[in-house]
Amino acid sequence: MKNLHNDARVLIDRAIEANLPQEAVRNALKNRNFSKDIYLVAIGKAAWSMAHSAWEELSGKIKKGIVITKYEHSFGEIPGIEIIEAGHPISDENTIIGTQKVIELVEGLSENDEVLFLISGGGSALFELPMSGLGLSDVIDVNNQLLACGADIVEINMIRKRLSSVKAGRFAQICAPAKVFAVVLSDILGDRLDSIASGPAAPDMSTAEDALAVVKKYGLKLSDEIMKYLNNETPKELNNVETVITGSVRTLCEETASVAAELGYTPYLLATEINCEAREAGRLVSAIAKQINSGNCAFKRPCAVIFGGETVVRLKGTGKGGRNQELVLAAAEGISDIKDLLIFSIGSDGTDGPTDAAGGIVDGGTLKALKEKGLKLEEVLDNNDAYNGLEKVGGLVITGPTGTNVNDVTVILCK
Repeated sequence: MKNLHNDARVLIDRAIEANLPQEAVRNALKNRNFSKDIYLVAIGKAAWSMAHSAWEELSGKIKKGIVITKYEHSFGEIPGIEIIEAGHPISDENTIIGTQKVIELVEGLSENDEVLFLISGGGSALFELPMSGLGLSDVIDVNNQLLACGADIVEINMIRKRLSSVKAGRFAQICAPAKVFAVVLSDILGDRLDSIASGPAAPDMSTAEDALAVVKKYGLKLSDEIMKYLNNETPKELNNVETVITGSVRTLCEETASVAAELGYTPYLLATEINCEAREAGRLVSAIAKQINSGNCAFKRPCAVIFGGETVVRLKGTGKGGRNQELVLAAAEGISDIKDLLIFSIGSDGTDGPTDAAGGIVDGGTLKALKEKGLKLEEVLDNNDAYNGLEKVGGLVITGPTGTNVNDVTVILCK
């Protein structure tokens, strides 16, 4: 199994490396003629890397810039650009401070200026200024309710954008009459521009009716002031924005497949839009793994079966974990005692949920190892404590912050 685990690590490292934003940003910029003064704004977990690449490509043309990224996701100074670290997945006071500084930077610009807007996953939490009459605590409460009930990212953003003065195209309106050139690293299934970072420079495709349906679906408890904003419509048309998407979960999965083939595994890319509860996904993946092991399956060993997307966790317990860790732990029982097979699942940004792990990895010996540590699998899962369970059996995948964010990849790898 050692070689199999080594191969899994190679797959993880190389797939992430191929989806780092540096080259993608350079490609988006190198053939573009910026005839106006450039003001740079970068938001998201990959904001520093994107901004640094833009500075290298356009260092003499950028007049001023601001980066807002997650704590410990910046990697040094960038000349002429202010770097602000803030809270994710929950906004904090630094989020508000950073967003206000961005607004001050762009709201007085003219038609002779251009805003280079670099967007990556996590931007929705990191770029926020609540509507008049709402405070950060209101936004946090709504966000906590949405995360706890298992709402998907599109549903979450549908609500959040209506409570914000910069989401749902409103940031582009603030920049006008300056033009906005947006370079996007997508962490949203289907690459919906109005959902990536809650669409600060994109017309909103959702309606007030859609938002109210989410409230009803999950039984959210919201104040009258919040409900007032949910009933308001968002911008449906913007005429000062040009957008380029530079990377997505599909590129992550395709690179995983390419590397797997190099390592001698037949790759099968099954899906790039997995969107369900993590435990359900884990059980599905383990069921496919059992079929492969039985030989009664179209996937023949040695193979790598690849899934991309973003699952959700329904919070019931008080433990520590993330969606990828919960997914693989839920798969552990189904592959118990199967030899020469493992399952890993990782978030490309290197931080799965509120943890320092990118995700997790399990094999045929994981369930036995948990029992030897005195842990019961169902109890760990019910307490949403996948991190501590996997840590005790050496099942965490640690990469550190990667500088990119293009959703998650899950792989069944077998000799």
